[in-house]
Amino acid sequence: MELQSLTAISPIDGRYRRQLSGLDGYFSEFGLIRYRVRIEIAYLFHLEEKNFLTLDAPVKEALQALVDHFTPEQAGRIKDIEKTTNHDVKAVEYFIKEELEKVGGHSIKEWVHFGLTSQDINNTAIPLSWKEGIATVWMPAIHRLIAHLETLALNWKDIPMLARTHGQPASPTRLGKEFMVFVERLKGQLYLFQQIPYTAKFGGATGNFNAHHIAYPNQDWIAFGNSFVNERLGLSRLQFTTQIEPYDNLAAHFDAIKRIDNILIDLARDIWTYISMDYFKQKIKEGEVGSSAMPHKVNPIDFENAEGNLGLANALLEHLSGKLPHSRLQRDLTDSTVLRNVGVPVAHSLLAILSLEKGLDKLILREAKLHEDLENNWAVVAEAVQTVLRREQYPNPYEALKALTRGASGINQESLHAFIDGLEVSEQLKAELKKITPQNYTGVVAKY
Repeated sequence: MELQSLTAISPIDGRYRRQLSGLDGYFSEFGLIRYRVRIEIAYLFHLEEKNFLTLDAPVKEALQALVDHFTPEQAGRIKDIEKTTNHDVKAVEYFIKEELEKVGGHSIKEWVHFGLTSQDINNTAIPLSWKEGIATVWMPAIHRLIAHLETLALNWKDIPMLARTHGQPASPTRLGKEFMVFVERLKGQLYLFQQIPYTAKFGGATGNFNAHHIAYPNQDWIAFGNSFVNERLGLSRLQFTTQIEPYDNLAAHFDAIKRIDNILIDLARDIWTYISMDYFKQKIKEGEVGSSAMPHKVNPIDFENAEGNLGLANALLEHLSGKLPHSRLQRDLTDSTVLRNVGVPVAHSLLAILSLEKGLDKLILREAKLHEDLENNWAVVAEAVQTVLRREQYPNPYEALKALTRGASGINQESLHAFIDGLEVSEQLKAELKKITPQNYTGVVAKY
């Protein structure tokens, strides 16, 4: 671990920095500055495309190089300018003008940030960084986790397991199917997430292209804004805004991730419980310690870490989705500091996903323990027996099985078969009932 990480205030940039480094290009201060520069330059290119200005080849190459090869040192220069301007977006504008001066672009300097307010840059840079960060880092991680769960579900599709409802033994299930529950839930919520558009605001100081229109009243600025945001940036421009994007769709993204995180909390807790029930052992890594005092322990720390980080992520997502859509009149500044934190819950969510992947890799199935639990709970077959007796119109079968099994201990194959032998039914039906076991009473599920 680098010494600098030991002094980081947040574990995201300290203890867990190495695991989360893929996010820094999107959600760090450097990432935000890089996207602001990218938007400002894309705007210049769009102005050229619409014949407002001409960019000479050296100028255009230099601007494209800034987009393609933006460095931390260049971001540092922008931060130095900000010390004077005390305005982060204005510092970006001045930096680009400096770079234009270096390549003979003096004549186009005043087209930089022409007619714009800072939120035209922020409310395109942030949704674009959000879109690309999610698509590049977080989304592949959750897809890998789902694929891992699906593989385990296939491997274990024929493994019978005692189910538990209200913590009590219940009708048997299959281990693979229980993993498919999470696969289906996660896929369903990911589908909903992907239906939410990445929206942006682009329309001047209060959303009406006031400055643009006064300078060029015959230009269709609505069409210009739509083509810039929708086609050049790949976002979706809102048509009616104040100075800022209202963040309703960004809030919907946060809520969608929160629902996915909640599913993952369920997964972490269930596997933790299966480990505590000895259904799974965990692979041991040479040199690792499970407890500082108890040498025998192999703790399910990956699932515990995942649950903790998912809780942190959701607390932040809850605040973000609740706060950001609120802004007084045409704009207040409370969104600005909050938006700088959108990467933090993503980082905690990603960290949890990585922990779950690591934990799943350690699982060793103890099939014998699952079989033992089924053998110790023959009472769960009572549902099957009474249902078949209902089919045969046998009088009060539920009540008969309830009297035998409810709250009783020691129900086993022998006692259940003795009960069946005492029924006034045909020998053929008795044989049918005796074929039912906790291992084969697992029902049917959809193919997967």
